[in-house]
Amino acid sequence: MKFTIERAALLKSLGHVQSVVERRNTIPILSNVKLEATNWKLSLNATDMDLDIVEQVPAQANDTGAITAPAHTLYEIVRKLPEGSEVEFDSNDANGQMTLRAGRSRFTLSCLPIEDFPVLDEGALPHSLTLSAEDMRVLIDRTRFAISTEETRYYLNGIYIHAAQRDGTDVLRAVATDGHRLASVEVPLPDSAKDMPGVIVPRKTVTELRKLIDETIEDITVSLSETKIRFSFDDAVLTSKLIDGTFPDYERVIPTGNDKDMEVERKVFADAVDRVSAISTEKSRAVKLSLSKGTLVLSASSPDAGSATEELEVAYDGGDLEVGFNSRYLLDITQQIEGDQAHFVLADAASPTIIREVGDSSALYVLMPMRV
Repeated sequence: MKFTIERAALLKSLGHVQSVVERRNTIPILSNVKLEATNWKLSLNATDMDLDIVEQVPAQANDTGAITAPAHTLYEIVRKLPEGSEVEFDSNDANGQMTLRAGRSRFTLSCLPIEDFPVLDEGALPHSLTLSAEDMRVLIDRTRFAISTEETRYYLNGIYIHAAQRDGTDVLRAVATDGHRLASVEVPLPDSAKDMPGVIVPRKTVTELRKLIDETIEDITVSLSETKIRFSFDDAVLTSKLIDGTFPDYERVIPTGNDKDMEVERKVFADAVDRVSAISTEKSRAVKLSLSKGTLVLSASSPDAGSATEELEVAYDGGDLEVGFNSRYLLDITQQIEGDQAHFVLADAASPTIIREVGDSSALYVLMPMRV
C-alpha cells in the first residue's frame, strides 16, 4: 500500500478516530487504527468493541491496500510534523511494517495483521431518522452535563433519547440525570421517528459524536435498533452499542405543585453565584438562596474561609423562602440557558426546583436542594 495525503486533513481525521481507542488495551489490535487506501480516499477505522468510527479523507493512492498502525503513536507523529506537509505512507505486507515520510522526517512503525482487526456487527437497524446538525448539537450540549458518572447506576451513564409529546405536539426528547439534577431538551420529532424505541446513548459515544459534528452543516442520518445506533454524515460513520438498561421514569421527579415563581437576569445571577461560592467549602459547594419580595440574597460560609453574601433584585412576590443548592450544579444549568432571563419555580427547602429559560419551553432543568 502506498499513498500521499495532506497533513492537515490526516491530522483532523486521526484526531477523531484515535480518541475512540482506549489508552490501555488487553487486546493489542484494539490499540491500532485501520488505514485503507483506495484511488482517491483514505478510510480510517478505530473501535473499542462498543464504539466504532469510520472516517474518509481525500488521498492520492499509488498502490491501494489496507494496514493497521498504532493509533496514538501515529497521531502524535502527524501532530508534530510541520504544517503544510505532504505525508507519504508506504507499507510492505512481508515485513509487517509501515514507513511514513514527510520532508526530511522518516518513521517506521510496526503493524499488526489486517485480518485481526475486528468488525463491529451492527445487525439490522430498522428505525431511521434525519436530524439537522444544529438540532443534534442542541440535544447533546444542553443535557450532557447532567449525565451520571457513577458506574453502579450504569443506566444513567448516557442520554436517553425518545419520542414524546408536549402539549399535544410530537417531540424528540433527550434527558440526562445523575440523581441530583435533571436536564430535558426537545426538538421537533421527524415523521419517521414516531415508532422509534427509547434508547440510552452512552457517555463516550455522546462525547465522540459531539466532536465529529462540531463543524458540520450536513444533516445527520440516525439509524437504530434496540441495541445499536449509527450516525452517518459528511464522510464519517459512528456506530455504537446502546446501554442495555431501563431509564427511570424521569417525569415522576419533575414537580407539578411548585407555587413560587422567581425571575432573575441569568448572567447577573450566575456571576453572583460564582463569586459567593468562592467562600464555600470544596466538598459541599453549598450556596443559600434567601428569597423575599423583590429580593434574593445569596450567601455561603465555611468554618475556615469565612462568609459571603450578595443581594440581587428579582421578580418575586411569594412568601419568604430559604433553600440551598450546590453552586456548581446551579452554574452548569444557568450556562445552558441562552436567553437573558432565568425562571425558577420553587416550593420549599426540601423539594426539587424547576429552572427554565423565560420564553423557551423546549428545555427544562430540575435541581435537588441541599441542606445549608
